[in-house]
Amino acid sequence: MIHLFQPFTQRGLMLRNRLVISPMCQYSSENGFSTDWHLVHLGSRAVGGAGLVLLEAAAVAPAGRITPDDLGIWQDEHVPGLRRITDFIRTQGGASGIQLAHAGRKASHSSPWKGGKALGPNEGGWTTVGPSALAFGPGYPTPEALDIAGIAQIVEDFRQATRRAVGAGFDVVELHAAHGYLLHEFMSPLSNERTDEYGGSFENRVRLLLEVVAAARAELPADRPLWVRISATDWTEGGWTGDDSVRLARLLQDAGVDLLDCSTAANVPKADIPVGPGYQVRFAEQVRRETGLATGAVGLITDARQAEEIVASGQADVVLLGRESLRDAYFPLHAAHELGADVQWPVQYERAKPRL
Repeated sequence: MIHLFQPFTQRGLMLRNRLVISPMCQYSSENGFSTDWHLVHLGSRAVGGAGLVLLEAAAVAPAGRITPDDLGIWQDEHVPGLRRITDFIRTQGGASGIQLAHAGRKASHSSPWKGGKALGPNEGGWTTVGPSALAFGPGYPTPEALDIAGIAQIVEDFRQATRRAVGAGFDVVELHAAHGYLLHEFMSPLSNERTDEYGGSFENRVRLLLEVVAAARAELPADRPLWVRISATDWTEGGWTGDDSVRLARLLQDAGVDLLDCSTAANVPKADIPVGPGYQVRFAEQVRRETGLATGAVGLITDARQAEEIVASGQADVVLLGRESLRDAYFPLHAAHELGADVQWPVQYERAKPRL
């Protein structure tokens, strides 16, 4: 048995294999609208055989964008363009998902190839928000601490974004609670110094995420999975830890979350991260082993046999490909051949399919 190419079923969805395209910002939108770039970029990964194609972080509110060029899902007018993408992915035998996000204190920056710098009001920037008035680091603006009404609006923004995602035809919704963005900022004691019901204790710091999960789950049909991406550790003393992730996973499981996508870091400018092949897989394995919740592994997974071992050994249920999928849109087709799995190629490409 080649585990990587076995179907994966959650609720009413069956993925054709265990390879997932990780959500990766393209910074190629205008006022949040998807473009032909998104259709071609994402569509080519579906043609390339991925089981699930996850769209990049889509802002649930204009102020939740990382940059002015971010994809958005804060208005109904965004839906038709997104539907065009999900329709195409489906014709290729793949499933589609979208990551819903709010950048919090890391918002209001220019895109990486435009300098990646904080934008002032005279540069098209906007006021950032967070759990506390703590800047991410030097050169970052100090956010406004959200009040209770502001927090309630965030939950409603995620609720409405989920409703739009359903209308756009997405099979999976993933909530972005990683990489130092708003939901992660609330979870980590490094960025949350609140003294009300949203700060202090573990239960208080994860409250916002659980409220967002409840809102999203209420909008999702029962047959569609809900995923959450977290940074399973801050890699920083006094921050979020792997054990915290296990504790959170149990709460998320009870709240109707179907898979925990285990990334790490990015809530502080500098952290002691032991970067290497598969360096984050241990956290997906720990959560899966200790809670039984399905997990996704991500981070420097670049080889077919490496990916197969992760699934075959029970370290994770799915493997998410990031940069490797940018290097090779057809990684799943090539991996199948390398591992000896006979998978369906697009009929237009069948003449090029290598024999096993």
